[in-house]
Amino acid sequence: MQEKTQAMRTLESKRISFQVLTYPDDMRDAEEIALVLDLPPEQVFKTLVVLPPEGTRKPILVMVPADKQLDLKKLADGLKVKKVKMATHREAEQLTGLQVGGISAVTLLNKPFLVLIDSSSGNLNDVCISAGKRGFQIKLAVSDLIKLTNAQIIDVTVRDV
Repeated sequence: MQEKTQAMRTLESKRISFQVLTYPDDMRDAEEIALVLDLPPEQVFKTLVVLPPEGTRKPILVMVPADKQLDLKKLADGLKVKKVKMATHREAEQLTGLQVGGISAVTLLNKPFLVLIDSSSGNLNDVCISAGKRGFQIKLAVSDLIKLTNAQIIDVTVRDV
C-alpha cells in the first residue's frame, strides 16, 4: 500500500479528485520529472519559495511550470513591491518544514504563505504538483488547486532558455 502524504490526506478530506504519480525520489529537475511521468512540462508545476521585502509580507509560494523560469522582477511588479528574492534551499526548508523538491502549497494550507500560480495555468485543465514529499506528485484540476490554496493567478514567468 502506498504511503499517503499530508497533501493527499487533505485532498481526500476535502473530497477533491486527484491522481498520485511517482518518480525516483533522487530526481530534482522538474522538466526531467515531467519526462519520466510522460507529461508535458507545461503541466508539471514546481513550487518555489520567495522572500518578500523584509518585514512587509508573509513568505510567498509561487507555482510555475517546469518549462519556465520565475521572473523576480515581474513578481515584484505584480505584488507592487520594490524587490523580492528567492529563498535559498536552506531557507525554503526552514520556512516550509519540507525538503526542496517536495514543497507543496496543499501541504502548507495552514501556514502563513501567500500562494501564487502562474497565469499559464489558465490554459490547462489539470496540473501536476508536489505531493509534499520527494518522489510523489499529485495531478488535480487547476480550478480545485486554486480554490483550495486561495492562489492568486499572476503572470510571473519567462520561457526557460
